[in-house]
Amino acid sequence: MLIIRLQRTGRKHEPTFRVVLTDSKNGPKSGKYLKNLGWYDSRTKNKAEQLDTEAIKHWISNGAKLSDTLHNFLVSQKVITGKKINVLPKKSPIKKEVAPDAAKPAEATPTPAPVA
Repeated sequence: MLIIRLQRTGRKHEPTFRVVLTDSKNGPKSGKYLKNLGWYDSRTKNKAEQLDTEAIKHWISNGAKLSDTLHNFLVSQKVITGKKINVLPKKSPIKKEVAPDAAKPAEATPTPAPVA
């Protein structure tokens, strides 16, 4: 299956990304891709001008899937329509440690009823 994803390039602490069409089995750091569909520099103001939007729409219509991050980016740049996808990890509730003595339920002592 083909996927369109971001591939990090650039120097340390100066990230730029290629938008590439690749096989989903290739890792994002492998450097292998079929077609370069543009680039993205998060430090510039004009973010969507470097993308080949027509080619991206063409490959989506031919069955290529988008990575979640790239999907959110294209929605925010109004290249495609749709809702953004939550890509942040789900938070798990904090588990409280239970002491072995506190694990036993306390016996309830009956309180006397007030006398009227």
